[in-house]
Amino acid sequence: MSKTISPRKYQSYDVKSPNGAIMLRVEARDKLRWAVQHKGEPVIEPSPIALRLADGEVLGDLAGVRSFATQAIDTEFKAINFRRAVVKDRYTQLLIQCEDDFGVEFRVYDDAVAYRFFAQRPGELVIANEEANFNFTADHHAFIPYLGGYREGQIFVSSFESPYTEKKLSEFTPGAVAILPLLVDVGNGKKVVILEADLEDYPGMYLNLNPTGSGFQGVYAPYPLDVRLGGAHLGELDGGGEAINVIPTQRADYIAKTAGARTFPWRVIVISEADKDLLNNDIVQKLASPPRLDDVSWIVPGQVAWDWWNDYNITHVDFRAGMNTPTFKYYIDFAAANRAKYIIIDAGWSAGLDLTKLNPNVNVPEIVAYGKEKGIGVILWATWYAITQQMHEIFPKYAAIGVKGWKIDFIDRDDQIAVASTYEIAKLAAEYHLMVDYHGVFKPTGLQRTYPNVVGYEGVYGMENFKWADMDAPRYAVTIPYTRNMAGPMDYTSGAMINATQADFKARNHAPMSKGTRCHQLAQYIVFEVPVQMLSDSPTLYMREQECTDFITSVPTTFDDTVPLDGKVGEYVAIARQKGETWYVGAMTNWTARELTLDLAFLEEGHYRAVVFKDGVNADREATDYKKEVLAITAGDRLEIHLSNGGGWAARIEKTK
Repeated sequence: MSKTISPRKYQSYDVKSPNGAIMLRVEARDKLRWAVQHKGEPVIEPSPIALRLADGEVLGDLAGVRSFATQAIDTEFKAINFRRAVVKDRYTQLLIQCEDDFGVEFRVYDDAVAYRFFAQRPGELVIANEEANFNFTADHHAFIPYLGGYREGQIFVSSFESPYTEKKLSEFTPGAVAILPLLVDVGNGKKVVILEADLEDYPGMYLNLNPTGSGFQGVYAPYPLDVRLGGAHLGELDGGGEAINVIPTQRADYIAKTAGARTFPWRVIVISEADKDLLNNDIVQKLASPPRLDDVSWIVPGQVAWDWWNDYNITHVDFRAGMNTPTFKYYIDFAAANRAKYIIIDAGWSAGLDLTKLNPNVNVPEIVAYGKEKGIGVILWATWYAITQQMHEIFPKYAAIGVKGWKIDFIDRDDQIAVASTYEIAKLAAEYHLMVDYHGVFKPTGLQRTYPNVVGYEGVYGMENFKWADMDAPRYAVTIPYTRNMAGPMDYTSGAMINATQADFKARNHAPMSKGTRCHQLAQYIVFEVPVQMLSDSPTLYMREQECTDFITSVPTTFDDTVPLDGKVGEYVAIARQKGETWYVGAMTNWTARELTLDLAFLEEGHYRAVVFKDGVNADREATDYKKEVLAITAGDRLEIHLSNGGGWAARIEKTK
């Protein structure tokens, strides 16, 4: 489609953040382009953006501007199941209305820039591709999470569990794609994190290197036309043989078929001058669609006693531990005695593809009723395929007996159909007061704000991988607070009580262990954001290590406020979180031992009692070694702490007067 635009409609627009630190320039010429400066330094060079339609029209090329408007926004909203109770939302908005019934909305924050397309057309749009570019100023160093672990060789069918490869942009692996969030070190201490938000009825965005050699471009899974079951098998989990992944067998030459009148997902960069500020960024919450639930009182986050990671490794009982009713009653007893709120019954309680067909050894109604007596809720595991086939039947069925939610696994896709399904499932689950923990899923993009009953997201290379993989876990654990956790909550599955140095570590399915110290594990309950947080190890080990267990289960899973204390991506992290009048402080390091100074200026004036768990003197060679101590502190004190190799430090601070 060809068209001619009057030169007077070629325009540029400059917009500043509220504090003036960030300058956005938008050019509407032969193409729509955006560029960003931070304190006078270019961060994003002019980068073209467009929506390419299947009929050949390009929304963004030769875009004639019909009108534009800027507006200063300063508001706030209450957050649900988040790192703080109230989110302040302050930005400058640029709204560009183009001819041909489309436009682009930009928001410029003091620490971020975001844009999204919108369309105002009747009927349906078929999107062949979206052109999203992030052109950097030089060949910067980046933390790149390559997508891997493809199911049956399909690049867009994966569990979205990726460690970070640290390399220059020009060294990006040809033919690979990266998942978000992705971090770029742009020099002078500044970091840029690329994200997306409000992904609904649209495929997720991957990145690969664009023709500049120092920038990224968006890549999207084509729309699935036909599918079959394949990929993973239940045999990998519980001895069954059923294939459980939904594998596309044919894909279209477009990425989405969608309504002609809609907004599209946000494309986002976050800019930080200090790494620690990345620990406290709320941009995805700010850009997500507001809650669609009027009553959220029934959504109760909390800790969960979980069976799968510890492989039912319980002892000193008079029954055979495993997928059976006595085992889950035992987990309920443990949860009730240790302030947890739920148990999960993982794979095996039902037929894999028929959630109405129960394992005769697992009496779900009896277990749920027993949990009610003890004040413990039950969450059931299921595959995404089974849920999509049966949710209209099983949600009311199991809600009626008192099940509290579902852990939904093996989505392993983020094409338009898969993304839309996560919203559909959340909406229907909410109608029956059921919480949802998405496992085997792409990163969150704000669904947890829109449907707050979504209380968990995997999309992270979590501790479950220690059962079979040998990875640099401590370094990864001090990278994701700056990257993956910025996108939203995650299901990392912390809490190992068998802890190992690198030299002593062995990957094993039964009685698995973690890398790093005991206190590294304790600190994760404070540093990581997980509204439904797992107690991943066995009740036997937790009872044997009751002192540590008591600390873990005293930590809330959502907070009223968050204060970053110190950190460097990939190196170490220290953060404080508040719940009521109590503060929780966690610090972790990679394999490098280090000394940190924690400034307690976040405390209100007064005297406090701090219960501290710190690495023991011998933790560098025996990772389970720790020391508990109680300190008297005052507001404004500075604590000198030591972190061992792969170490951690955790404290609960309560006011005394």
